[in-house]
Amino acid sequence: MSTTDLLVARGKQLAVGTGALATAVALGATLFAAAPAQATPGPAKPYGVVTTKAGLSERQYPSTDSSVRGYLRHRAHVGLVCKVRTQSVGGNSVWYLTREGRGAWVAAKYVTNSGHVKYCKDIHRTRVQPNHPTKHAVG
Repeated sequence: MSTTDLLVARGKQLAVGTGALATAVALGATLFAAAPAQATPGPAKPYGVVTTKAGLSERQYPSTDSSVRGYLRHRAHVGLVCKVRTQSVGGNSVWYLTREGRGAWVAAKYVTNSGHVKYCKDIHRTRVQPNHPTKHAVG
């Protein structure tokens, strides 16, 4: 085999290799572009961080007159369900309903929230259907 024949054969191999490489790059770019759409997580649930160094009482209802259900330490992370405007605490009338445990209320004055917290009136609650057996239950 002559030198020219070897160079031609080598050129064909490079051309095939370059084509395969271009195809792989194009396919990889397509998969990369599609991956974020498939792997996009749902909206993050809002949470709050307790800011008061003394800690924070969790209440049965959104009021300082309500019974204490628990206690959150300084810098504790707490999941937030929704918020209401009610009794003002230190000039802030917002209270958050927490996700943890039995669902207690904390004064927003002492919680820094992350994410959007909806008003409780805007959250769709499960309603009893008209023919549901519990509608006619007694006691």
